[in-house]
Amino acid sequence: MKTYWRLWFVLTVGIIAAILTWGVHEPKAAQWLITGAALILAAIMFWEMIKTLMSGKFGVDLLAITAVVATIAVGEYWAGLIVLLMLTGGDALEDYAAHKANGELRSLLAGNPTKAHVVVDGQVQNVAADAVRVGDMLVVRPGEVVPVDGVVVSGNSDVDESSLTGESRPVPKEKGAKVMSGSVNGDGALTMKAEATAANSQYQGIVALVKESIAKPAPFVRMADRYAVPFTLIAYIIAGVAWYFAGDPVRFAEVLVVASPCPLILAAPIALVSGMSRTSRNGIVVKTGAAIEKLAAAKTAAFDKTGTITRGVLHVDGVHPARPEWLDADSLLHIAAAAEHHSGHILARSLVQAAGNDLPAAKDVTEKTGAGVSATVNDQHVLVGKAKFVGVEPESDVTAVYVSIDGAYAGYINFADEVRPEARATMTALHALGVHNLVMISGDRKPIAAEVAQTVGIDEVYAEQLPLDKINIIREVPKHQRPVIMVGDGVNDAPSLSAADAGIAMGAHGATAASESADVVILRDDLSKVAEAVSISRDTMRIARESVLIGIGICIVLMLIASTGIIPAIVGAMLQEVVDTVTILAALRARNPRQRKSSVPLDVH
Repeated sequence: MKTYWRLWFVLTVGIIAAILTWGVHEPKAAQWLITGAALILAAIMFWEMIKTLMSGKFGVDLLAITAVVATIAVGEYWAGLIVLLMLTGGDALEDYAAHKANGELRSLLAGNPTKAHVVVDGQVQNVAADAVRVGDMLVVRPGEVVPVDGVVVSGNSDVDESSLTGESRPVPKEKGAKVMSGSVNGDGALTMKAEATAANSQYQGIVALVKESIAKPAPFVRMADRYAVPFTLIAYIIAGVAWYFAGDPVRFAEVLVVASPCPLILAAPIALVSGMSRTSRNGIVVKTGAAIEKLAAAKTAAFDKTGTITRGVLHVDGVHPARPEWLDADSLLHIAAAAEHHSGHILARSLVQAAGNDLPAAKDVTEKTGAGVSATVNDQHVLVGKAKFVGVEPESDVTAVYVSIDGAYAGYINFADEVRPEARATMTALHALGVHNLVMISGDRKPIAAEVAQTVGIDEVYAEQLPLDKINIIREVPKHQRPVIMVGDGVNDAPSLSAADAGIAMGAHGATAASESADVVILRDDLSKVAEAVSISRDTMRIARESVLIGIGICIVLMLIASTGIIPAIVGAMLQEVVDTVTILAALRARNPRQRKSSVPLDVH
């Protein structure tokens, strides 16, 4: 970090100066050493201050530079060194708070399709995905990643698009269906026609969006900078008046030494690091101090649905016999599970899990990829699979398998993603914390998304959204409803996590890319941690503000006393240690939970 070398530089200069003064009795050499070092750092800080002013901002550096130069100019070089030590130490601590954790997008890049099977003159050739051109015919084998966007020409299969839409249910693909790069083919081979190059396809677009968002992070204004202008003006006025009446420039330096902005620089980063420590003890990793501030001020929270508000695992939601008097629900479930027992399909696994282990034996089992299973169960011919495979009309807006026995339609079994039990209480807690606009952005169908949103208490729903749509929704949130939190768990959420003011990844089972592009990672599979992160952040920022104001108050009192001339510069610099200690102790309160008379309902289990 750029600020760490300054701290080590000042410490090294201090040690050498101490040896020169008391070891070899060369105080003049020590003075020249400290003076030279102080002027070098002051020049660097001055140049950085100029660049800051040119960007339209004002920080506390001007006051710090003046204090250092003033002490050196009047010969109070040890006081100047102490001020520099406090200043560089505070900067280093803030730098640590702001860069506590930075991740690379290893998982996202690892999932980037790299190869393709192109059909040329009837022969399949292996080429790099980047070499695929629009119009090329490609073969996607079972279990492979689709290399580019395209349309299916022949074959049928169930394709896993969860890396793009976040939805756990497989999507059937047959002739004429669109397929997207980054999706994973199921058990059937597909022949497809490329409709885009790799660079213009969905998954590669996600990678580019995340890189762009990471490269252009939202600006973060240090809390100290917000108080810098009034504090600096007060310090200059008191120091100038003291100099005028005393007629001695030493008085100016004595006031500015105690006006050094070290409490301003120390209070916020220490409070932020303390808050980050507190969140980590609760299974929440907050990567930067800026994320703490954004969480504390959040007015909108956007959620992905699958794997975030829901568990992301399909389970049997209902068993519907066609004729209950002929076959009850329990028997229908057990016969279907018996037929599907050896299938690797995601719905088959859910069926078997729901039915348990006491299943009748199945014989003559054959599976038609992307359609269903045929088997003999209890000496009856059983078909289990899609509506078309069984020969019936599908139910609308449900994910289901259909069953026929000896040619007669027996009923259907539908599946649903389970809403997290803590989801509704989490939304209630967020509302109570002042996050009034709760949004769900999902790749799922509208009826399903609307039902989940109503169940948990979401205010606004966007359904059937791809990653590009999600990121646009985040960016279009009006200014009065910002900052925006985005909560997600998959690779498809990575761009919107980066685009939000603060991205929160459910990292316990989520994709690494989502976790690494987020500002906050929840290490436990517990949505209530989102509300807890907001609550801790608000506590932290309250304590940080209080600590800054305590430091300012003490400094103003000391400036008024120093203006009378009863506090020498070296004593004033030492008093800064007292001010810093008080400020640090005040800021460290952010490590521990605040006692509340009426707490926000965070215990949602």
